[in-house]
Amino acid sequence: MRKICLALPTDRACAPVITALGREAAYAAAHFDVEVHVLILDSAEPAAFAEHARAARAAIGTPNVVVHHLGEAAQRVFLRQVIQRSELPKPQLLLDLMLPAEPSYGACTNRAFLIASALGCSSVHRRDSDSGYQVLGDTTAFPVHHELTSLGKRAGDAGSGVTETALDPAHADKPVVLVGGSFIGELSVDIGEIHDLDPGVYHDVVSLWAPADWSQDDKRALVEESFKGAGTEPFTADHAVLTLVDPMRVDMCNISFQQVHERVPLPPATNTIGSDYFLLHVVYNGTLPGVLHNRDIVNFYTGERRTDPGFAAYQTRFTKFFLSMLYLNRVYADLAREGAALLDARHGVRAARVAELVRASTLLDTAENEARLDVIERSYRKLGGRYAEFAATLPARRARLIDEARQDMEDFALLIEAWAALVRASASTGVPRVDGHAPELDR
Repeated sequence: MRKICLALPTDRACAPVITALGREAAYAAAHFDVEVHVLILDSAEPAAFAEHARAARAAIGTPNVVVHHLGEAAQRVFLRQVIQRSELPKPQLLLDLMLPAEPSYGACTNRAFLIASALGCSSVHRRDSDSGYQVLGDTTAFPVHHELTSLGKRAGDAGSGVTETALDPAHADKPVVLVGGSFIGELSVDIGEIHDLDPGVYHDVVSLWAPADWSQDDKRALVEESFKGAGTEPFTADHAVLTLVDPMRVDMCNISFQQVHERVPLPPATNTIGSDYFLLHVVYNGTLPGVLHNRDIVNFYTGERRTDPGFAAYQTRFTKFFLSMLYLNRVYADLAREGAALLDARHGVRAARVAELVRASTLLDTAENEARLDVIERSYRKLGGRYAEFAATLPARRARLIDEARQDMEDFALLIEAWAALVRASASTGVPRVDGHAPELDR
């Protein structure tokens, strides 16, 4: 019986999502020969944390389901032990990259990767706390169904579990390392109001995602499909395709990885949306097979980001996303040029090469990011209201934001280089549970 990790990082109240996650775990355990480790990485405030603990305990006792509900203190103990056992230099920096003081989409998922390795799980299945599952009649469309049907199989043997195969036979001997779907509902990034206020400004801002040398037609096409997921069409019947999965077709609230997450981590950038999508590009450009399915997650917004402090924090994360693209666009292009050369003889990702490409990107001229900030400031002033107020904060922060974007990539290169040692060290480090069982942190 293989072990899998069904992971939910959260920093907000989401007890109903945890309850639903427990149901997905029960479904996986009942329909597949797996032991499901439900992993809740919880940075929520105390009252919400207590609600989460109650919701998590409800899954205890479900056959072949084990629950781990870890606050930041428990996560820090685990990470310190892993880092100590790895005997890597700069242990405090590594701890800060794995558990930073500021929110990091990549770092929270990296912690799930390491903890899954410590638990002996062969795969990680990630969900988000601001999303839910579609229901058709009396059936819940759990993505884990497709994930466990195909993940880890030799691609040439995975055809029987999908609706359609769109994979070159040349990839038949490679493993299926990614199974994912998209989302329906709200945009994945909370910028619909910008479009409502001024579609022209919306285009100018969202097109900052693209490389600066793209044509206007290419930028318009990117803007048209950005952040929309699978639209609004509800689930009616299963459809899954064995293919090289386009990163634009999947979302990190509906994703699973095998093997590749133990080779390369995600960027640990703080206050930067989209920093957790890097592995999708590694898998796609490295010609590793995946499955794209249509059990799309339902995305929704929480109220916090609509408050004044929440708005300002979210717009900072959105701004830093665009600044990160100076580097990530170059790395993605380099990954595409490498293609299958990114893989070793056993179809594993050559992490050292990825680290080289990431480190090389830090030498890029930052003029492109100066221009990005000019567009954001000008566009937000035009929108007025809270957007203009946010724009007014940018001049004083300009140099720091640009420096942070570059430093984030330097930190990422360092973490990639350290990752193999951290994964090895995690294998001898225990993980606590939600139910008060001995934490076994010194196993």
